[in-house]
Amino acid sequence: MKKKLISLVLAMAMSLTAFAACNKEDTNSDGAYGDKKVGVCIYQFSDNFMTLFRTELENYLIEQGFSKKNITIVDGANDQATQSAQIDNFIAQGVDVLIINPVNSSSASTITDKVVAAGIPLVYINREPDAAEEARWAENDWDVCYVGCDARQSGTMQGEIIADLGLDTIDMNGNGMVDYIMIEGDPENVDAQYRTEYSIAALEDAGLTVNCLDDQVGMWEQVKGQELVGNDLSQFGSDIEVVFCNNDAMALGALQAIQTAGRTVGSDIYLVGVDALTEVVQYVIDGTITGTVFNDHFSQSHSAADAAINYITDTPNEHYIGCDYVKVTTENAQEILDLVS
Repeated sequence: MKKKLISLVLAMAMSLTAFAACNKEDTNSDGAYGDKKVGVCIYQFSDNFMTLFRTELENYLIEQGFSKKNITIVDGANDQATQSAQIDNFIAQGVDVLIINPVNSSSASTITDKVVAAGIPLVYINREPDAAEEARWAENDWDVCYVGCDARQSGTMQGEIIADLGLDTIDMNGNGMVDYIMIEGDPENVDAQYRTEYSIAALEDAGLTVNCLDDQVGMWEQVKGQELVGNDLSQFGSDIEVVFCNNDAMALGALQAIQTAGRTVGSDIYLVGVDALTEVVQYVIDGTITGTVFNDHFSQSHSAADAAINYITDTPNEHYIGCDYVKVTTENAQEILDLVS
């Protein structure tokens, strides 16, 4: 089943590429968008996943016929004021389309208002605005959409990876519960909220009793993940059976802390993340990390570019364009590694 799902993801990505190519041929006799300007705002360049995303996005845009010199990608440095100034600058330059990964999802309404007022189509990526904001786009028939995966799915998959181990395997202290710590990303980010909530809901849905020993905010950062997990291991020791991390960067930090504490993943503790970074997938193959969830930057970045092309060519988009996550365990990790390497 997992192999079929991965094949489906690849087939969908290829179909999207073919669709964009057909659309390009229909609207541009020379098959290029060389004179079109694309502004891309990334919340923070140092984010591992967004580095994969922006690299693939730029490459794919160029493949579709955009000129590299007309694709400008800027680093918001995890500061909303900085990103807002960058958006203002793109508006002043008169870009043809904006692709925005907001620093703060709560700023989406302000961003939308200024971009729509400037008559520029807008594609949000990765960090989803709330339902009320998305409803405005439909109500006003604006050229605004969101492209991304449903974080509830990724959280559920994390929980399933652990639940599938079975209570007899997980419950090493014999108290009949899954004793865990949670390392969250940015608490304002809906992805962090959903991954936190739905990972634990999946355990409960599987009939397991859970016990949260600690829940801390690591802001997606590896160093912070290492620090927080190290502190928890000092405080709770062998009572910690599972470490949930909202992303792989923090999971890598958690792994460092676990190893420093003399614990062994897969033997006396379990660890899961989200993103399927190359290093983490290799660790899953090696048994050093229990599992992760593939946050498909290929499908997402290609879909975002295709949505931008649609707007440029006066073709409407759905206001929500979804992509799927893929659960990564030892059973399919090599296939995922081959895909992301």
